[in-house]
Parts: sequence; C-alpha cells; structure tokens
Amino acid sequence: MNPLKKLSDILYKVRLVEVSGPTSIQVNDICLDSRKVEPGCLFVAVRGTQVDGHDFITQAFQDGAVAVVCEEFPEFRSDEITYIKVFDSSQALGQIAANFYDHPSDKMRVIGVTGTNGKTTIATLLFNLFRSLGYKAGLISTVCNKIEDTEYPTTHTTPDAISLNQLFSEMVEQKCKYCFMEVSSHSIVQERIAGIQFAGGIFTNITHEHLDFHKTFDEYIKAKKRFFDELSPSAFALSNLDDKNGSVMIQNTRANRKFYSLKTLTDFRAKIIENRIDGLQLDIDEHDVWFRLVGNFNAYNLLAIYGAAVLLGEQPDAVLTAMSNLEAVEGRFDYIKSQAGIVGIVDYAHTPDALLNVLNTIENLRTGDEQVITVVGCGGDRDRTKRPIMARIAAEKSDRLILTSDNPRSEDPEAIITEMQQGIDAHLAKKTISIVNRREAIKTACALALPGDIILIAGKGHEKYQEIKGVRHHFDDKETLNEFLAIPEK
Repeated sequence: MNPLKKLSDILYKVRLVEVSGPTSIQVNDICLDSRKVEPGCLFVAVRGTQVDGHDFITQAFQDGAVAVVCEEFPEFRSDEITYIKVFDSSQALGQIAANFYDHPSDKMRVIGVTGTNGKTTIATLLFNLFRSLGYKAGLISTVCNKIEDTEYPTTHTTPDAISLNQLFSEMVEQKCKYCFMEVSSHSIVQERIAGIQFAGGIFTNITHEHLDFHKTFDEYIKAKKRFFDELSPSAFALSNLDDKNGSVMIQNTRANRKFYSLKTLTDFRAKIIENRIDGLQLDIDEHDVWFRLVGNFNAYNLLAIYGAAVLLGEQPDAVLTAMSNLEAVEGRFDYIKSQAGIVGIVDYAHTPDALLNVLNTIENLRTGDEQVITVVGCGGDRDRTKRPIMARIAAEKSDRLILTSDNPRSEDPEAIITEMQQGIDAHLAKKTISIVNRREAIKTACALALPGDIILIAGKGHEKYQEIKGVRHHFDDKETLNEFLAIPEK
C-alpha cells in the first residue's frame, strides 16, 4: 500500500498552467490507466498513440479519483475533484512519479544505454558485472526487469514513468547501488524517462529502425541525442566514436564526454586479436583478455562495458578479470552445436544493420566450405521499409535463405514475406524459399543442414512467443532449434 501524499508535494516542479480545486488533499496513488483507478488516486490523462486519456477523465472521477492532471479541462467539472492543467501530461507524469516515490533515482546510480543495437547486451552484462564485483543492482531491459535475482515482467523496452519509479523505489528498498537500463527512442519522445536522475549514458550506434514511429532518420537521431543533451554535469556520456553519429550524439551534452573505439586512439580503445566461434581475444588498454562473447559487434559492447565501469570508479584490472567470466545474453548470438557438428545460432537481429553484423560475424568465423542457412522474417505493424533491405542482406550473405513469419501481429504474414522478396535480385532468388510457418521453416533449415553447417535463426532472439492476429502463442526459437537438431535440454 502506498503512503498518503499531499497533492501539492506531488506537483513539486511540475509546469502548471491552471489549478481548479484544493491541492492540500491527500493522494494514495497515481494512475495512468483509467481501468486501474481506485478511490483516492490521482489520474494523469496522457495522449497516447492509440488512446487519449482525456476521454476517460469522467470515468476516472466516477471510479474514485480525487484529482486529475490534464492538458485540457473537461467540459464538465465536478466540485468534488481537483483539476490540474499542464503543458504536457507525459512530461508532468515523470516528475509526478518521481515526487510520489521520493525520487528513487537520486538514491542510486542509474546508467542509461541507448542506440539501435547492443542496448540489451550492454545493460545486462553491466548488471551481471557489477553484481560479480559485489554490488547490489537492478536491470531494466527488453528481455526482463530484475532486482538482484528477482525477475519482474516486461512489456516495453523502457516502462512507463510510474512503473519505472516503482521499480526504482523497490531497488532502493533492497539497497541497490546501481541500476542499468535500456533507454528506447520511444521512451525519450514519450517522456517516460522524465524526472529520472541519470549518473551516466552510453551510446552504442544508430541505424535504420523505428521509422514507422519517428518518420525520418533525422528525427530518430534527434530522439537519441536528446537523452544526452539532458544529462547533468555530474554524469558521464560515453559514445561510440566509430559510429558516424557518435560525436554528434554527445556534442551538446553538459556531461563528462568520453569515447570508445576499435579504430581510433581515444579514451577507451580495443584491438581484436582473435575472433572465433567460441569467443574473442581483445587487447584492451594493453591488457590481453579472452572473452566468451563472439563477433566484432560484441567487441564494441565489451569495450563500452569496460569504459562505463572505469568511469564509475572501478579498477581496470578487476573489471577485466570479472568481464572475462561474463556469458552471452540470451538470444544474442546464442550458440548451440549438435552431435553431428551442426552449429545453430539464435539472434534477436531485427534491423538491417544487426542482421548484417551477425552474418558478417558468421562469415568471418567460417573455416571451410560450410553452408550458412538463414531463417528470417520481419515484424508486422512495424517499419515496412526495412523488409526488402533485410531480405537482400540475408540473401547476399547466406548460402540458403528461408523467409518466414516473425511476429506478424495484425498483418498477413504472406504479404510481409512478399514485401521482403522485393529486395531479392533474380540471381539470388534461386537459393531462397518461403515458408510462412516459422516452426516448419526452422525444421526445414535443420533438414537442409549438413555436419559443419551454420544455421542462423534471426529476428526473435529471447522472445518466447509469436504474436498472430493480436494473440500471443508460445514460441521459442532456441527450443525449436534444439528439438530439430536433437539437442537435449539442459
């Protein structure tokens, strides 16, 4: 049960336009979803992409809300409720949530990771690293939210402001010193991180993604950049100098600017000594270290993790020793091998750049004439422009390609595959087949594979479901791959 808070205290630092009613009243909860309103709560009416909370103000009052935050007063106002008009309800919600939960992000060090690819790996491995160094920590990621060993359900890469502050509050209660979290571009634009005090930010890279939401690549870049623009002078901003937007991303930040690179002499630099299917050997700051992660993209992830840990005050030797024991994140170049010697790789790659990175990594790891068999689809109700691009990349980089369903959501999966096929030139079409059923596609890939061949199942990674016509069905790429490669479960 949440403690009672005075409304005036909850509105501290919120940009108010007009207030109708007393602010001395007590509030026992804050609510974003009108269906969850209970007596004594403050309802915040936010304009979402699908639903406008302003349409439910009357319902919130009828269900017992004692105050409402909104951008426009309703036509009918009751004397029994306090109405607070603000410039931006989404932005106000972040500050309100922080006030209600007593600013939990101020009481630990929150590190945000943003970029197109690598967010989950970096945030998760930082969480695992700092726990291995003896700290209590929390994690907020696409895969799961965690406080120490306890997992909490996740529906978005970055939760809404109320859920975020609830999680932060619980982390503080459990004496966590750190929280490592993914920061999505959606959450930045939608003000879900408003009111959070970040101790540091990490930029991975930026490529073609989420243009269904941001409309242009320039707007996507601006969304990411805004995260760094709003960091405080006491924070650090660590950016990938090898990305063409790495310098732009942190050029206006007030935070302590630092860079990492595999190509240029800068604050944190690494060199790949050896890259094998079972790991990476890197020279980091003149330390020769073997890591269990694979591929050039993971060399960047590891370097970002190392740089962040050092910027947080940890000793380089201790950090590298602990990092050498880190294992790959579920669904990120998740590697298995059958008794017949067939290699299976499950990866979340669902953008053109991520898919290219994984296939380039596989290409660099090939030792002979083994086939690369790729199974890939594209999600429905998402950026359609990337579909032919991803199919073309997969066709060019694979010996056999199977186009299949990802999460078709409300779209016709065959129509999605047809759009993917438009990116495949005639000379590549002969090695491409389409199988709408994802399970059958993976089964076919396994049947085509000979000892030594490499099967890549791309797009879903850690996900344990497939969403079809609004319904989520259990589906696990790795579980299915294990089944058809006859690999016993651990």
